[in-house]
Amino acid sequence: MKRLLPLFLILAVTTIHAQKKSELIAEVSQLKREITVLKDTIAKAKREMNKSNSTAQLLAAENAELRDANNTLLGNLTNFSKISKKNTETVNNALATLSAKEKQMRIITDTFSSNDSTAIAILTQAKQTLGPDATVGIAGGDIVISNGLPTLFGSDSGVVLTTAGKDWVNRIAEIIKKNPSRTVAIEGLNITGEFDLTYKQVQAVANGLIAIEGIGAEKLQLLAKDGNFSEGVQIRLAPDYKGFYTTMKSEFK
Repeated sequence: MKRLLPLFLILAVTTIHAQKKSELIAEVSQLKREITVLKDTIAKAKREMNKSNSTAQLLAAENAELRDANNTLLGNLTNFSKISKKNTETVNNALATLSAKEKQMRIITDTFSSNDSTAIAILTQAKQTLGPDATVGIAGGDIVISNGLPTLFGSDSGVVLTTAGKDWVNRIAEIIKKNPSRTVAIEGLNITGEFDLTYKQVQAVANGLIAIEGIGAEKLQLLAKDGNFSEGVQIRLAPDYKGFYTTMKSEFK
């Protein structure tokens, strides 16, 4: 009995030792498996992180490109806006200039049309006032009324109005008073070169007009000139060219 007891103890101890060793081996195996799983998880996490980093870098690059594109677009829009504004100002200035030119041309056209219409009206009026045998015409927009020296003065060298001459001057005065906007030129036509005589004849007609109420001396212009194979006295009723040019000068400043 004394020899069997120690053997039993030895076997028991050996069994316990073997169990603990197996348990340790199992734990080690478990730990190894866990370590493997952890390594796989870490590796997967690293792959995901690398993928995320790559995606982030790609997005950052795309964002940079988008920012550059947006900056370029904004710059182009700004330049376009400036150009558009400048073009609009240019067009507006051109339209304003064109409108001003059209206004100027309209004034000129309307003035000429009005003068032409007025000239025709005065021509009709003069024929009615002076009679159908009167010498009346239109030259360059002016109404020209002519009469011979024998009718006005009794001869080519006369300087005193005859009765017929005075009647003609009175009728001329009626026409002048009905057209106050017209300037009046009394022209003596001479074919001999005796301009002193011609001027006296013109002066006689002017005095006859001035003597009539409503005809001022400042309204009359007196001229003696070469008649180029024609002689006599003619009254020229012209538009107010001075006023017209003053208006045009003001408009074309």
